[in-house]
Amino acid sequence: MNGPAVEVQDLVKRYPKSPGNAVDGLSFAVERGEVFGLLGPNGAGKTTTVGVLTTRVLPTGGRARVVGLDVVSDAVAVRSRLAVVPQRVNLDRSLSVRNNLIFHAAYHGVGRAERRRRADALLDRMGLADKPDALIDTLSGGQSQRLMIARGLMHRPEVLFLDEPSTGLDPQARLFVHDQVRELEAEGVTVVLTTHDMDEAAKLSDRVGIVDHGTLLALDTPAGLIRSLPGRGTVEVTVVPGEATADDLVARLSGLAGVERVEQLAATPAGPPGGLPPGMPPWPGAGGTGGIATPPAPAGSATDTLRLRLYVDADPATLLGPVVALLGACEAQVSDVSLGEPSLEDVFISLTGRDLR
Repeated sequence: MNGPAVEVQDLVKRYPKSPGNAVDGLSFAVERGEVFGLLGPNGAGKTTTVGVLTTRVLPTGGRARVVGLDVVSDAVAVRSRLAVVPQRVNLDRSLSVRNNLIFHAAYHGVGRAERRRRADALLDRMGLADKPDALIDTLSGGQSQRLMIARGLMHRPEVLFLDEPSTGLDPQARLFVHDQVRELEAEGVTVVLTTHDMDEAAKLSDRVGIVDHGTLLALDTPAGLIRSLPGRGTVEVTVVPGEATADDLVARLSGLAGVERVEQLAATPAGPPGGLPPGMPPWPGAGGTGGIATPPAPAGSATDTLRLRLYVDADPATLLGPVVALLGACEAQVSDVSLGEPSLEDVFISLTGRDLR
C-alpha cells in the first residue's frame, strides 16, 4: 500500500476542564520503514498524540491515519496493524515468559502452531531462549524490555510505537535494544520512538519531530536540525565575572567576529579562585575531550561563577584566544574552557526553553 505509515492532519485534542488544547493543530507524516523520533518536554502533547494514533484517545478534531486507516472509524483494523511497547512493564505476571508471547498472539488471531513457532523464534532473537518457563518477576529490567518488544512483534505489526525504550537499562541492554530497532527498520517495520534521551533520538531516528504546547516546532533529520542552529561549533567558558555583569559579558562576547550567539547557562558554584589570569592565553595543556586545562588554583574562598556558551561560525579553536583575551580585559577570571559541536539537545533546548515542566 502506498502513502505514509502514519499521517496526522490538523490534530486537536482538548480534555474536559482543560484551559487549552493538549494537541493543537498538529500535522506530520511518518514514511513507511522509517524510524521517527517524536520529542517534546513533559506536557508537550506527544503522549496524547501517540494515544490518538494507537486508538486509546479520541481526538477532538483533525484526522489521524495509520497505514492508511482512520484511527477512529477503523480502530479495530488499526490495532491489528500496530504494536505498542510502553515504558512501564505491563507483562502478565501470572504467565511464563513464553506464554506471555503465545497469549498475545492468540488474542490477535495467530494460529496455534504459528504462534508457538513465532514465540520460540522471538525468544531466540531477543536473547531469552533459555528462559521460556521463567516467571516475569525473575527477569531483569533489560530482559523485561526485550520480552515486551518480542510480545509486540508476535502479530507482525507494520508500525511499532516505542516509549522510552532504554530508560533504566544498563549499557549492554541499551545497545541490544538499539540494535533491535535498526534490525526492525531493515525489515521494513516503521518505528515511532518517543524518548527524552537526545543522544538516543539522534542515534536511531531517520527524522525527528519536536513538539511543544501541542504544536510542531521543527521536523527534519537530526543532522538537519543541528545545522539549523547558528554556528558550526561551540565555545563554553566558565568565569568569575569580577566587576562585570553577566549581561555585559554576553554583550561584549556577542560582538566578537565569528560569534553568532551567546547563551548564559545555569550558574555553578566555583572552586577556589585562580584559573587563567586576566588576559592570559589558554593554558597549553589539554584536559579531557574538548577541554582546555587550567593551572592549579591557589587556595581561596569559593564564589559564584558564570557559564557562557558561544555559538560560532568558524573553527571554535580559532576563537579561544580572542574570547579569553576579551574576558581578561573585562577582569573576568576564566576557570574552564571547552570546545564542542551543537547537538540535538541544543536544538531541543533552543526550541522548548530551559524551564522545568
